[in-house]
Amino acid sequence: MSEICNDKLEYKNLIHGEWVSSKSGKLIKISSPVDGSFIGGVQAVTKDEVDDIVQFSKANFDAWSEVPIFEKADILYRAAELLEEREEEIANILMMEISKDKKSSISEVKRTADFLRFTADAGKSMKGSAVSGENFPGGSRNKLSYVKRVPLGTVLAISPFNYPINLSASKIAPALIGGNTVILKPATQGAVSALHLVKAINDAGLPDGVLQTVTGKGSEIGDYIVTHEGIDFINFTGSTEIGQHISKISSMTPLLLELGGKDAAIVLEDADLEFAANNIVDGAFSYSGQRCTAVKRIITTDKVADQLVDMLKVRIEKLSVGDPRENAQITPLIDNKSADFAESLINDAINKGAKIVIGNKRKDNLIYPTLIDYVTDEMEIAWKEPFSPILPIIRVNNISEAIEIANRSEYGLQSSVFTNDINKAFSIAEKLEVGTVQINNKTERGPDHFPFLGVKASGMGTQGVKYSIDAMTRPKAITVNVTDHTII
Repeated sequence: MSEICNDKLEYKNLIHGEWVSSKSGKLIKISSPVDGSFIGGVQAVTKDEVDDIVQFSKANFDAWSEVPIFEKADILYRAAELLEEREEEIANILMMEISKDKKSSISEVKRTADFLRFTADAGKSMKGSAVSGENFPGGSRNKLSYVKRVPLGTVLAISPFNYPINLSASKIAPALIGGNTVILKPATQGAVSALHLVKAINDAGLPDGVLQTVTGKGSEIGDYIVTHEGIDFINFTGSTEIGQHISKISSMTPLLLELGGKDAAIVLEDADLEFAANNIVDGAFSYSGQRCTAVKRIITTDKVADQLVDMLKVRIEKLSVGDPRENAQITPLIDNKSADFAESLINDAINKGAKIVIGNKRKDNLIYPTLIDYVTDEMEIAWKEPFSPILPIIRVNNISEAIEIANRSEYGLQSSVFTNDINKAFSIAEKLEVGTVQINNKTERGPDHFPFLGVKASGMGTQGVKYSIDAMTRPKAITVNVTDHTII
C-alpha cells in the first residue's frame, strides 16, 4: 500500500514504473457520496508532467511492441490473479468511492479479472494472413501480400466514474495485448479505485513506462492531453457532451467513444409481462440507474400498460434504498449535482401532466426509485438521460409509433423488445436505430466478447474484446513480388 499512497491516503501516479507525487504539490480531495467521508487525495498533475509521461510512453513503445504476445498474455493472467486476491479490498473502496453496493462491487472486480483473461486468450489468437494477387482481375500469383496487425502507439484511455475498474481494464488490456503503451486518465471520482487496478496490472510484471496514469481535473489538463501530439489513439467513456468536444478538438487522432444512451424497452401486447417487468426493473434500477445501458424508458400500448405498471410498482416497492454497506440496491447518486438534475426531470414531468406511480422522494443525493406514467414527448424525461433511478412510461397506439418514438432520440445505444413473436421481434429490431437490440432481455453491456457500440450521439467505434483489439491496432501489409530476381 505504501507504494501507491502514504498513511494520509494521498494517492500517487504510476509514472515510468514508480509511484510518484505531482510536482504541483496539489491534491484533489475525494469524498464518499455515501457519507461524505474522506476516501483519499489524488495528484493534480501539471501539463509539464503530462509531457514527461507521454515521452516515457513513446520511449518504451518499441520494446513493448516487440515482446511476444504469449508473454504479454502471461502478465494479464497474473494481473487477473492479483485482482482476485485483492477483491475484498478493492470492492470496499468501490463501494465507498462511487456508492456501489457490495455485491455489485465484488461482481465488477470478478468481471474485470475474467476480462483480463479473455483478452489474453484473444491476443494469443491474433494471427496474420496471406493474400494472393491472382484473386483480383488482372492480378498475378507472383504477388503475395502478408498482412499482420501492429500497434498504433500510445493509447490515451479515459474512464468514467461508474465502472472505474471494469471500464478502465476494458481499454487498458486490449491496448496492451495489441502492443501499445497506455496512459490512463480516470474520472476524478473513481480515480482511487482505478489506481488500485493499475497497481495490480503493474505488479503483474509490466515493464516500466508501458502503463502510466494521469490524475487531475479535466478542466485543467483534459484538453491538453487529448490534443497532445504524442497521443496516437483516444479511448473514451463518458458523457456525450464531453465525447463530442473531444471529437472536435482531437483532429486526426483516431477515437473510440462510448457515450450516453436513452435505451428503450418496447413491450408488445403479446409479451410475457411478468418476465418483462422483472427484466425492466433490474435493467432500470441496477446501480441506481447510473449506467449508459440502463433501461431509461418504457414504450408500450394502453392495452397492456396498466397491467405492466402494476407489476412494475410491486417490484419497485421491494427495492431496498439506502447505504451500500447495508446491501441497499438503490444508493446515493455520485453527487448532489446529479440528484438536482434527476429531481428537475421529475418536476418537469409532473408540471406537464405526468403521473407519479411510486417514488419522487429525495434525501440529500439519494433519489428513491421513481416510476412515472403518462409521459409525453414534450417532457424532458422522454428524451434526456437521467443517470438516476427514474423510469418513464410512454404510451403509444401501435408498434409503428413505438419505433418512431424510440428512433426520435438523439441517442442510439441499445433497445429491448419484449414479445413472444420472434418474427415480429426481428422485424422491429431491424428498424431500430441502435447499436444493439436485446430481444426479451434488459439492455446491458455484456458478455464482453460481444460487439458493443452506439450510433448517433451514443458513440463511435466498436468495443468488445476482439473488436477493441482491432480498434487499437492496424493492418500492415508486406507485399512479396516473385520475379526472376527473387532469391528463394
